[in-house]
Amino acid sequence: MVRPSKKQQIPNLQEAIKETAWKQITETGAAALSLRAIARDLNITAPAIYNYFSDRDALVTALIIDAYTSFGDYQLASSDAQAGDDPVGRLQAIGFSYRGWALEYPQRYQLIFGTPIPGYQAPMMEVLPSAARSLSALVNVVDELRIANRLNAEGFPEVQPGYEQMFEVWRGFAGNYDIFSLSVAMIVWSRVHGLVSLEIAGSMPPFGVDGASLYRYEMESIIRQFVKGN
Repeated sequence: MVRPSKKQQIPNLQEAIKETAWKQITETGAAALSLRAIARDLNITAPAIYNYFSDRDALVTALIIDAYTSFGDYQLASSDAQAGDDPVGRLQAIGFSYRGWALEYPQRYQLIFGTPIPGYQAPMMEVLPSAARSLSALVNVVDELRIANRLNAEGFPEVQPGYEQMFEVWRGFAGNYDIFSLSVAMIVWSRVHGLVSLEIAGSMPPFGVDGASLYRYEMESIIRQFVKGN
């Protein structure tokens, strides 16, 4: 392989590697991600990639962190765009931006929430800061409802003994929220996550390929269930 001349060299090779990796994932799936194929696409030698990513798993981890960061940016921006005294409006906006981001970036969504890559285990402490931030907008609005005595979650199960430490670690990155608020937020997330995952997989019949109407119904159902006075 002919290495690019200085005039031809890619100015930000690290970002180019990641962009090419996303292209590969779109075309052939995350499981087929190959550093050698990326090098061929960029017309560089394979060892040049190792200056930035020690192996395929290191690249996958970087892609996951970038995906969580993008997802978190969407969630926080949608929350910030709503009136400060309207937690229900923020909850709705966060919910719809979740689906919007997933439909715009399905490969990123699948990489962080979908089928695991065989042989890859995400390094939790590397990924957790961006993962926790990505859900912080939701946790924040649930906690706000709790503080205002508007959170309707009577009978909600307590965290099982032995798992409290897991929540404490999460709080260290997401913010010092009440564990109860974080628990409710995880249930809300799981419900919208299920619908979005089915829609991306094309498994929405009899509601059609577009799950917008069903998703809106579920968002309204979540608000009726968990927010007092709605």
